[in-house]
Amino acid sequence: MKPHIGISEKNLEHVNALLSGVLANEMMLYTKTRKFHWNVSGDSFMELHKLFESHYHELEESVDAIAERITKLGGNAIGTMHEFIKLSHVKEAAGKYPSSKEMIRELLADHEAVIVNMRKDVELCGTKYKDAGTMDFLTGLMEHHETIAWVLRRYLK
Repeated sequence: MKPHIGISEKNLEHVNALLSGVLANEMMLYTKTRKFHWNVSGDSFMELHKLFESHYHELEESVDAIAERITKLGGNAIGTMHEFIKLSHVKEAAGKYPSSKEMIRELLADHEAVIVNMRKDVELCGTKYKDAGTMDFLTGLMEHHETIAWVLRRYLK
């Protein structure tokens, strides 16, 4: 049954497509953060191991919330690695095991790229698709990425 919540069916389709891209970015960032958590080493091993763990737990919660938002809006949440890779702006680091500083730099760049894309999505949801709920949802999600980016940036000073 289609939702009747004051947003046109066409706009709901566009918002769900946009949210699928957001979901793909979150899953790719979750997977990369988890990989770095498993493989971090060096002077700050335990600190970074725990930091990355807290970040992937936050991302895991976001993944679930995004998927549920898609289904609330009448869509189907994507759920395969093929779909995530295809839709994501975040790229894999296959075969790469960087130093801890490079891990931080790479995660920071990924979070900042997600923030930039999310700002565009927030704008689209508000002006073009008339979906204040998703605009607010994405704004909150973007703020979480801004916090993570801020923390990562502090390690590079």
